[in-house]
Amino acid sequence: MDRKLLKARAHALHPILQLGEKGLTDAVIAEIDRALAHHELIKVRAAPLNRDAREVALASICERTGAAAVQHIGKIFVLFREKPIEAQPDDPALPRARARAAPPGRRRSETPARSAPGRGRRGNR
Repeated sequence: MDRKLLKARAHALHPILQLGEKGLTDAVIAEIDRALAHHELIKVRAAPLNRDAREVALASICERTGAAAVQHIGKIFVLFREKPIEAQPDDPALPRARARAAPPGRRRSETPARSAPGRGRRGNR
């Protein structure tokens, strides 16, 4: 994707992860990897690290997760990794989901009985 578009999409995001006192651990990398798999575009806050350590941490995150660094402003990293393309729903190898039917004994056109008159939002009048 275009970096300019990714920056625009990331503007409204809040950081999903914060690096703690221990810095960049294997558990943090695993969590970043899970977040990228789910969201594609994430923000990470690296508050306890100094400037040089943040540069090293960003390079390490990108190398270990396969993500691309979109932006690094102050203590915030913006990372992007495209989701893998999943099988299409019309793929014959996939089991088809059954259509959800109406409960037995009731048709969709029937509506449930309404509550007593005067029992709306305003209460009894």
